Amino acid sequence: MAELRPISIMLYKRLLSYLRLIKQRPEGSPDNISSATIAHALGLNDVQVRKDLASVSSGGKPKIGYITKDLVSDLEHFLGHDNCSEAVLVGAGNLGKALISYENFENYGLKIVAAFDADPRLVGTSFKGLDVFSAERIPDLCRRLKVHIGIIAVPAARAQQACDALLEGGIMAVWNFAPVNLQVPESAVVRNEDMGASLALLMKSLKEKMSPPGENARTARPGRRRP
Repeated sequence: MAELRPISIMLYKRLLSYLRLIKQRPEGSPDNISSATIAHALGLNDVQVRKDLASVSSGGKPKIGYITKDLVSDLEHFLGHDNCSEAVLVGAGNLGKALISYENFENYGLKIVAAFDADPRLVGTSFKGLDVFSAERIPDLCRRLKVHIGIIAVPAARAQQACDALLEGGIMAVWNFAPVNLQVPESAVVRNEDMGASLALLMKSLKEKMSPPGENARTARPGRRRP
């Protein structure tokens, strides 16, 4: 993977605010919007806003500004809001490598594009063609790769830290394989895969299957008889 140039977190936040402002315009607003209008609404410098927009869109025209729908499309593409199929993985140990090796993910439209780990022995290595980066780079590379799905496959003690780094990088959905409940804002989506609970349920079902007929009925609490 080629080295990715860092993007300023301040620029990232400003672009998010531009997109939010434009999408919240009342119905019946003009079809175009200028950088000066955006700057005035957000209390920012017009020159800064014009420079920011020029870095993501070539649609601006003098005295006209930007066609709103085109600018929204350009901002969403740059920020990765149109990318719902790529994911990053935190934790390149045994579980992480098993997830990377699972070929059926792509049948569901999911592709893991980068992996992260805190272990210096793994950082800089490659597995199945996937580069493993330092965990310190999670926020920056998530923003540059414009992904919104993060997969956590680290021990419970490090899961919240990994989750916080993913959210800082713009991740909106977390697939958590760590046995811990993550604290996330309401704007984020979390799916927990508790393998311990699944195993316990499997063993309970097996035990019930292996019990002699009628044993469950005998051990069940008797109901109250009617007089």
